[in-house]
Amino acid sequence: MAPWPELENAQPDPNKYMEGDTSQQSTTPGKGKDTSQNDSGTPVTKIELLPSYSTVALIEEPTAVEDPWDLPELRDTGIKWSERDTKGKILCVFQGIGKFILLLAFLYFFVCSLDVLSSAFQLVGGKVAGQFFSNNSIMSNPVAGLVIGVLVTVLVQSSSTSSSIIVSMVASSLLTVRAAIPIIMGANIGTSVTNTIVALMQAGDRSEFRRAFAGATVHDFFNWLSVLVLLPLEAATHYLEILTNLVVETFNFKNGEDAPALLKVITDPFTKLIIQLDKKVINQIAMNDEAAKNKSLIKIWCETFTNVTQMNVTVPSPENCTSPSLCWSDGSYTWTIKNVTYKENIAKCQHIFVNSSLPDVAVGIILLLASLLVLCGCLIMIVKLLGSVLRGQVAVVIKKTLNTDFPFPFAWLTGYLAILVGAGMTFIVQSSSVFTSAMTPLIGIGVITIERAYPLTLGSNIGTTTTAILAALASPGNTLRSSLQIALCHFFFNISGILLWYPIPFTRLPIRLAKGLGNISAKYRWFAIFYLIFFFFLTPLAVFGLSLAGWPVLVGVGAPIILVILLVVVLRFLQSRYPRILPRKLQSWDFLPLWMHSLKPWDELIFLLTGCCQTRCCFCCRVCCRACCLLCGCPACCRCSGCCRILEEEQDTPIKAPKAFDNMAMSTEAQDGAPRSQVDGPDTEVTSSSTAL
Repeated sequence: MAPWPELENAQPDPNKYMEGDTSQQSTTPGKGKDTSQNDSGTPVTKIELLPSYSTVALIEEPTAVEDPWDLPELRDTGIKWSERDTKGKILCVFQGIGKFILLLAFLYFFVCSLDVLSSAFQLVGGKVAGQFFSNNSIMSNPVAGLVIGVLVTVLVQSSSTSSSIIVSMVASSLLTVRAAIPIIMGANIGTSVTNTIVALMQAGDRSEFRRAFAGATVHDFFNWLSVLVLLPLEAATHYLEILTNLVVETFNFKNGEDAPALLKVITDPFTKLIIQLDKKVINQIAMNDEAAKNKSLIKIWCETFTNVTQMNVTVPSPENCTSPSLCWSDGSYTWTIKNVTYKENIAKCQHIFVNSSLPDVAVGIILLLASLLVLCGCLIMIVKLLGSVLRGQVAVVIKKTLNTDFPFPFAWLTGYLAILVGAGMTFIVQSSSVFTSAMTPLIGIGVITIERAYPLTLGSNIGTTTTAILAALASPGNTLRSSLQIALCHFFFNISGILLWYPIPFTRLPIRLAKGLGNISAKYRWFAIFYLIFFFFLTPLAVFGLSLAGWPVLVGVGAPIILVILLVVVLRFLQSRYPRILPRKLQSWDFLPLWMHSLKPWDELIFLLTGCCQTRCCFCCRVCCRACCLLCGCPACCRCSGCCRILEEEQDTPIKAPKAFDNMAMSTEAQDGAPRSQVDGPDTEVTSSSTAL
């Protein structure tokens, strides 16, 4: 029997603790009674007293609140290796090999779906992205350049594509290096949207979603905070332009080989069977080429032959001849010899849409839906396989390897080693989006902590810039200097951000901000979608629209908004740290309407707006009703939901408490669903809906 909860100054009647009373002595002995006979043969009932409990032992310490950011224990619920026979061990080995092969296969299709997703975004918004760059009138505005970099990179889902466009524009003198630096900063922000989309796929489980979304958005916060500090600094001092120009002039760089495409060698054979794009069209649109606006991004001819021949052509006058010796007149015509380039198409590409007559937008939408479906399915299977593989001792070893610091004197070196590992892995896969997106499910299931994922993400930022530097070194001579300077600007921008937000633990604000956003998104999961749309689409579009209206309009609208945001941040800091210096009314946000300082009214509004989508009634027989509810998730309003409830009332042993403990407040649970008291004994089964506490 469970021990009774104690109250101070309580003196229960000890007779109440006796099992068996005088009214039951004449019946068959029950539990807790032994019947024996004395010398005269008279049956005597022995009454067993319950053990006494000290009031000191029942004064429990307050239970520690569970930290939602603690890594879950990946327990091994299967049969232990020592308990298996030979056949079971062989089967277990083959199962492990099969799971590993499946994991690699799903990871391969996951990376391929990211590549196809980038192509789909380019088909849908590539020409629009090129038109953003073609508007050179607002490029001198650093804020407008920043949001253009964000929008273009989000639309094409590739920072390397947007960087190559910037390099082409700088090499063609359509854009200066000074105007290109804010666009590079925006591209650095836009490339982090991919792993944020991947984190949305884990929204089914709140704990996993909290960790995964925080692990994805720590990259966002690092980029936004770095831009918030370094963009005004660059606009005032131009330190990135001066530093990169000094590096380019000091070192005599020569053309080298292109960066090794290690991952592309594996994924290109599959992705090229789905779609191939002619990315030169986006560059031509950015260069204000009118003919390119009517071209399709879908690549048709993969093998062409270009021949240069000399032909006799007519020119308006002798001044247009190539040279005086190659110029002659024939009546009213003036002839000369010119080199004419003739391009001959030899072989078509072998992808699905090579003979399709669909427009680029339609093909892009089809690929977008298909790639998101494959991405979601592969991510779910990767999480399931990792959850089944990372159990027991394997999980302990991996978690210790990834999350343990070096011994005491060198503990500070662990994070910097993680930065190098992240840079090396990103250099191998040649994409920071692929590396961070592959790391997101590991954060969600609890293999990697947020604190360890943060330096790995910073390293991926460095790794993607080293790839760009190698690609710049492989560029032609006329674009070598400009492309190298742009790549170095990207590199030193990330180095400056790391120096700002990593070396001192107090300055690691992205971790705290990402955890706060993770807590909010775990409670209100719709907020994650709002965050994605607001910060990566609506805000850049609004700033871009105001930039088109002119610099005075942008300052007039943006300055009051920035001042209000700064005021809220300062007031929130004072409320949490020094509330006594504030007036009583400003010590909390209660003086504002509820919808201005709480997401609960918005959550109720969204629930009402989406309630019609959740109200689904199924018309099925009573026999299949429960299976139907399990499949379609019928709400409470459905006629089938009533028969899905399990109405099993188990009769538990009635516990008679002493009168001293007869307190209604202690015999029922709290209204808000508080957990049951843990004072029950180890052998006690509690099946009632209320407890003693």
